[in-house]
Amino acid sequence: MASVVAEMTEHYLFAAIVASILAFLLLARIRGRKAARGRKRTDDGAPFAVGKEQCDSDADGCGVPDVIVVGAGVAGSALAYTLGKDGRRVHVIERDLTEPDRIVGELLLPGGYVKLVELGLQDCVEGIDAQRVLGYAFFKDGRSSKLAYPLEKFHSDVAGRSFRHGRFVQSMRQKAATLPNVRLEQGTATSLIEENGTIKGVLYKNKAGEELKAFAPLTIVCDGCFSNLRKSLCCSPKVDVPSSCVGFVLENCELPFPNHGHVVLADPSPILFFPISSNEVRCLVDVPGRKVPSIANGEMASYLKTAVAPQIPAQLRDPFVSAIDKGNLRTAANRSMPAAPHPTPGALLMGDAFNMRHSLTGGGMTVALSDVALLHNLLKPLRDLRDASSLCNYLESFYTLRKPLASTINTLADALYKVFSASPDPAMNEISQACFDYLSLGGVFSDGPVSLLSGLNPRPLTLVAHLFAMAIYGVGRLLLPFPSPRRMWIGARFISGASGIVLPLIKAEGVRQMFFPATVPAYYRTPPAN
Repeated sequence: MASVVAEMTEHYLFAAIVASILAFLLLARIRGRKAARGRKRTDDGAPFAVGKEQCDSDADGCGVPDVIVVGAGVAGSALAYTLGKDGRRVHVIERDLTEPDRIVGELLLPGGYVKLVELGLQDCVEGIDAQRVLGYAFFKDGRSSKLAYPLEKFHSDVAGRSFRHGRFVQSMRQKAATLPNVRLEQGTATSLIEENGTIKGVLYKNKAGEELKAFAPLTIVCDGCFSNLRKSLCCSPKVDVPSSCVGFVLENCELPFPNHGHVVLADPSPILFFPISSNEVRCLVDVPGRKVPSIANGEMASYLKTAVAPQIPAQLRDPFVSAIDKGNLRTAANRSMPAAPHPTPGALLMGDAFNMRHSLTGGGMTVALSDVALLHNLLKPLRDLRDASSLCNYLESFYTLRKPLASTINTLADALYKVFSASPDPAMNEISQACFDYLSLGGVFSDGPVSLLSGLNPRPLTLVAHLFAMAIYGVGRLLLPFPSPRRMWIGARFISGASGIVLPLIKAEGVRQMFFPATVPAYYRTPPAN
């Protein structure tokens, strides 16, 4: 009898073990299917959460993303990949996911490439025929001056990069889309969803034209210079348009200085040349004012051939005219907008939607990537982003910490454009000539400004030191050997004109934030407790 009981016990025990194993496998399969559904991402499918009726946005474990990113340009794509790599669920809403076709945003400074490496995106400039850029070459009145980036202290791979804008952006989008927790969806964000002063998400139309809602604890708006969402997140979203540029491509031509960006200081404003592939050179001709000659009726072609071509270096003149004859001329406005944030719980503004500067120095992408790296570092210690008020208070430090690099590049871009634009005022022309000659001195006189321009040395105080040095150099040339009354008058106008250019730009950036960031309370914000 005892043996029978023992045998039955063994059978029951074996059956219990088998049942437990089968139950475990079944549960694991069910969970696997749920996880797979959560990771599924398509351009036309439903977002993580369409509305509150589908999922309580405060409930643990629901499908609501951690971050919504509006826009998948340079800033948006880099941000999506960086946050996704940290394990955050990111829903990207981009108006058009086809390859962009732009004539600006094609030069990445060395400082921007360093940030690209920091973000793990350096391979995005591979396989797109990107060209290494090692410095600038300036041309004025038949003279030239080559200025190299100070790269001696950096890895041999560090340099500027120039490329077709669309290829670079598409490469970053593709890399972001490889992460299972990052979803790119084609759609147009129409407005922010606000409740009691806190941004809860966005209202948007998907590719099929359906109006949907997406919710997340944090919405980051980086939908570019034409942003229709910046008004509620920016104190004074006034965009200045000092000029426009007409762009076209020179094919199979050699630049006077290979692997350098070329700046021709022409009348009435600068002209840029830089390689964007192994057999293409981008030309951007600046045209002051909002109104440009018509391309359709041939006015633009005539203007470029008669007024601009004679000022082009001889080596580039024939390819320049040939490119005009081929047509395909395009224009784009140069925009400038100081950063004027309005801290709003649940939302943040970035990229060209937030801050723009003249495209002369090509600093836009470098500022954007630097901002992405900074925001990533600020968010990294946080596990939970749902306390909108505490998060907003903490992220105020972002606006202060970004100032050294952003304000340096912004000030230089807008100041150099004004300095190098022709003027009937002799004092302004003297400033332009003094700046060119100061940079041509070489040594510390060129290394310092170029390190600032490159984004490798983002120090506003160094910027001011060189501005003062250039002013002293320019006035000294006027007063030596004998200070005639006319020279003294031009010297006084020189100081007045230079101050009139630089001081308003510094004021717009914020004197305290630019030069004394440690005195700003937000500088010391610590991550909120999770």
